[in-house]
Amino acid sequence: MTDIDKTAEPTDTPPAGAEAIKAIPVRHYGRYVSAVIAIALLVAIIYAFGQGRINWHAVPDYFFDDRIVTGVGKTLLLTVLSMLVGIVGGIVLAVMRLSKNPVTSSIAWFYIWFFRGTPVLVQLFLWFNLGLVFEYINLMPFYKDYWSNFMTPLLTALLGLGLNEAAYMAEICRAGLLAVDEGQTEAAHALGMSHAKTLRRVVIPQAMRVIVPPTGNEVINMLKTTSLVAAVQYPELFRYAQDIGQNSGAPVEMYFLAAAWYLIMTSVLSVGQYYLERYYARGSSRQLPPTPWQKVKTNMLSLGRPKGGMA
Repeated sequence: MTDIDKTAEPTDTPPAGAEAIKAIPVRHYGRYVSAVIAIALLVAIIYAFGQGRINWHAVPDYFFDDRIVTGVGKTLLLTVLSMLVGIVGGIVLAVMRLSKNPVTSSIAWFYIWFFRGTPVLVQLFLWFNLGLVFEYINLMPFYKDYWSNFMTPLLTALLGLGLNEAAYMAEICRAGLLAVDEGQTEAAHALGMSHAKTLRRVVIPQAMRVIVPPTGNEVINMLKTTSLVAAVQYPELFRYAQDIGQNSGAPVEMYFLAAAWYLIMTSVLSVGQYYLERYYARGSSRQLPPTPWQKVKTNMLSLGRPKGGMA
């Protein structure tokens, strides 16, 4: 009986007389066809806009105009304030929705049902035109004034966007809280921690891993939704672009300018969202996803390697 040498290392050399297998990659002709069609459509769109009567020189001329820069600042300010109202309101509504008290739970459900079921533009017009229903706002000894003086365009925009966002953030926060295992809460209560302290120290930090990604999307969506407040006379980026376009006779060019600024701001926010998600993924992922710079570095190193071997 022949003994087998188990200590021998395996080799890649095929046995004598055996024919080496030559792997032939499968050609995906559909990918080539779809790529050609996509490039042709892109070229056709660029050619169409190039032939159109568009004064492209007006875009760089007004890109850093004082009114445009002011509009960008007001857009960012409105985004931050509206998201602050939405996040704080969403956390409160999520806790109310999960409460065992039927009254608070029902109130939170009704709020979410109403604000998620009506368009943002309709809500903005409702707040803006409540002066037709209420002549005064009377907060007893604290404040009393005409409704038209109280409901400024900024307050209208903040209430319309912030209160609507709170309904969506409530569902996001509720999903994050429910994603935390109930054993975490039971263990905290067994240690003598109160319900509020358990939420603050145990549940919410773990729920952030689920809450952060959709919240980042909501911030980006809020930045774009601020363009709606031009309808209630609040001067932000889109409103300033409209005014400049009407006065300069280049309305379409100013729309392209506004779109470029929105793209810049959303791109910056997307990068921030990526790093924030990466930060909160530390406790759940064994290997964090690479950063954009790490991806570029890896691709550059891979290009320098010869085929079939290491550099």
